[in-house]
Amino acid sequence: MRSRQLGHSGLKVSELCLGTMTFGEESGFGAPEAECRRMFDAYREAGGNFLDTANIYSGGSSERILAGLVAAERDRLVVASKFSMTTDPRDPNAGGNSRKNLRQSLEATLRRLGTDRIDLYWVHAWDGITPPDELLRALDDAVRAGKVLYTGFSNVPAWVVARAQAIAELRGWTRFAALQLHYSLVERTVERELLPCAAALGLAVTAWSPLGGGVLSGKYSNDPAVRATQPGRLTSSGWGRTLLSDRNLAIAEAVKAVATATGRPASQVALRWLLQRRDGVIPIVGARNLAQLSELLGATSFELDAAALATLDEASRIELGYPKALLDGPAGLRMVHGEAHEALIRSR
Repeated sequence: MRSRQLGHSGLKVSELCLGTMTFGEESGFGAPEAECRRMFDAYREAGGNFLDTANIYSGGSSERILAGLVAAERDRLVVASKFSMTTDPRDPNAGGNSRKNLRQSLEATLRRLGTDRIDLYWVHAWDGITPPDELLRALDDAVRAGKVLYTGFSNVPAWVVARAQAIAELRGWTRFAALQLHYSLVERTVERELLPCAAALGLAVTAWSPLGGGVLSGKYSNDPAVRATQPGRLTSSGWGRTLLSDRNLAIAEAVKAVATATGRPASQVALRWLLQRRDGVIPIVGARNLAQLSELLGATSFELDAAALATLDEASRIELGYPKALLDGPAGLRMVHGEAHEALIRSR
């Protein structure tokens, strides 16, 4: 497995990140600790060093299990965790991006992980109310205290990222190094604003749910007769049901066709498409058992040719919308640059 630089930082991480949302059985869909150990060992044997968890995964058990797995080689691993999502629905201060919740969440995560620092600390979601300077200064305080080394933002509008980076740069605070986004062949809307934002600001992009909640794994059919016998729930959360649409199943059929042509599992093809994006996307792979994870790790051992990539791009294409469609289209380019646009070599 190769390594990638994490955005503008000096941190090097594996091209596949191991997601540990399935570590622990409290959620009802996770794996027992012994199976987590087998998955962790397989990931390490494949050369992986990037592990992703969160304070809410399996009610905290994901972090507790991970603590035992990473202890023997803590300095060789990049451990990422998150805060923002509520840990107590009855307490208004147990969720969100306030300084109070950040502080209490970080301290609890450090205890569960049995470590003195988090290598990459994600803001799990934009809460819509905390002033950016409060969040940024609280994160910077954690970095200056040595409890956090790098920071990232997940599930956030592009304008919030741009504003936050500008504030951090102007005030000399810690800048975000990465974004964690919902990105796959069935969810490409991040290409409208978030990916250009990340490229312009030097942010790495990690992709959660890179198999589209299981739609791209090859186990669901677009045949109505077959679909009637298949489960309508892909994940433990309600949003998974929305991914079983006609459009997404048609994309899955294109993935299956490429998989058949290349002699690879559909899951590997879907991950490989992300790995070959010019944005340098890092998929976050999760599994319930060693067999599933071993299949996913195979995505690093081959490349899709131009024809396969074109097939997948066309099957999953989205409308980029305004203003990108105008500014990047022939009419927009001519309006801004005149006829010279045809000879213009753009840096991005």
